[in-house]
Amino acid sequence: MHSGRFLLIPALAALSALAVDAQFQDASAGSGLGSELISGSEEKPYILESMTGGVAFIDYDDDGWIDIYLVNGGTLDAPGGGVPRPHDRLYRNNGDGTFSDVTSDAGLGDSSWGMGVAVADVDNNGYDDIYVTNYGPNHLYLNGGDGTFRNADIAELEGDEWSSSASFGDYDADGDVDLYVTNYLEFDPQDLPEDSQLCRYRGIRVQCGPRGMIPTADRFYENLGDKLFRDATAESGIGAVPASYGLGVVWTDYDDDSDQDIYVANDSTANYLFQNNGDGTFSEIGLLAGIALSADGKEQAGMGVDFGDFDNDSRMDLVVTNFSDDYNTLYRNVGDGLFRDVSLQAGVGEPTWSKLSWGVRFVDFDLDGFLDLVISDGHVYPEVDRHDIGIRYRQPNSAFRNLGDGTFQEVAVPQGPTGPHSSRGLAAGDFDSDGRIDLLIANLDAPPTLLRGSAATGNWLLLDLRGTTSNRSAIGARATVVAGDLRQVREVRSGGSYQSHSDLRLHFGLGEHRSADTVTIRWPGGMEQVLEAVPADQVLRIEEPAP
Repeated sequence: MHSGRFLLIPALAALSALAVDAQFQDASAGSGLGSELISGSEEKPYILESMTGGVAFIDYDDDGWIDIYLVNGGTLDAPGGGVPRPHDRLYRNNGDGTFSDVTSDAGLGDSSWGMGVAVADVDNNGYDDIYVTNYGPNHLYLNGGDGTFRNADIAELEGDEWSSSASFGDYDADGDVDLYVTNYLEFDPQDLPEDSQLCRYRGIRVQCGPRGMIPTADRFYENLGDKLFRDATAESGIGAVPASYGLGVVWTDYDDDSDQDIYVANDSTANYLFQNNGDGTFSEIGLLAGIALSADGKEQAGMGVDFGDFDNDSRMDLVVTNFSDDYNTLYRNVGDGLFRDVSLQAGVGEPTWSKLSWGVRFVDFDLDGFLDLVISDGHVYPEVDRHDIGIRYRQPNSAFRNLGDGTFQEVAVPQGPTGPHSSRGLAAGDFDSDGRIDLLIANLDAPPTLLRGSAATGNWLLLDLRGTTSNRSAIGARATVVAGDLRQVREVRSGGSYQSHSDLRLHFGLGEHRSADTVTIRWPGGMEQVLEAVPADQVLRIEEPAP
């Protein structure tokens, strides 16, 4: 998990002063989201206990209000005295800032040791389905459109590994979403590394791993339609890479060639970029593209991932979160298939050096037309609180405002009445339909944090895209919005962040512009659609035109 790069740049250990104009308000109290995330004991002596925390924004009933799915963990000791096992939960958005637990009514409540969640309309019936990764068999829950789900029981998608993140994308543009699943490592509490140095952090005895443990290979599943999948890991070329400690995955068309590529963040090993060759195969080119390692050529400890065009040059840039004693990495897409590490120059490297970061999203929280950054933070070793090393187990979450000149400024994030947590998954979306971005963050041994966007006063546009010949979720669609001198590009994506899934709708801040001059949609099937003079401050549902 940790890279061993301790304090190579001592000056980076100091956090920058935070701006006082926070963009969010804590809306957790009274929201109804009171379920606690259980993952082993609070002492976390095993690596398994530190890694869960998937959350999802999903409009499961298609009523225009995004609902919430929370993944829960488990315990290594069998529960006794009739105590129920922790289970996942589905919360329905009541439209008034509160949520109701509808897990039982929906036929959900997985009691496996959960990790992550991804959402897509797998069977193209108009309702989003839920895929949950577990320590053990994974599960696909199909949405019947009547408020209930059923376990698809598709053996090919279950596996029996320790899976972390998952993400859907249509690699062959056939209208059916395919699935990439990252797997982490072989875990046996009775068979831990014998080398004591692999179980120490700055000389402190801590949980073992991941180094010294055996990584497990990721899986790629092709959707054949009619709820049939096949394991295409080997045939696609994805299986040609060495097994690594996979934690984060996201699809994107980074090279703008109209097909979807895949980026994987690996813990303590080089990250992967799978370029779509357009013939049903992928080639791993992370090192050639400059996004496998840090700027100084070091393996980092990748956790969460996201792509977004932060400099509005119509090229997808990349952010990867990493372990403490290292910085979160911001890669600028400079064209010709190449990226450059600009973390320090952009101002996101120094403030993140002492933090251990997980979930991450590019979002425009101030509605000025430039993508900002939000990050969830928290250490894996509770033992650090007993030592004066400048690092805490519970850490404040982070946000960075994009100044529009290639640099970011850190701003405050509410931490709630009980102070910071050790946070994990992070999802972004507009749960109260006011045009401002809201955040959902998982916290170990605590209920989730719900943050409502509150300070932004600019105009906005929210695009709800629905495929017809393309996949119904429109995953892989690319929208370009032009408003005056603002030109912004967004992609519809499933999964990403860390083990989490954000609102599928595309959010654009428009600043002072009261309308978009043009909205151009490039659908996954290749069709291009243009709308003109689109009024701002609305949720606009757009269906893919017939060929």
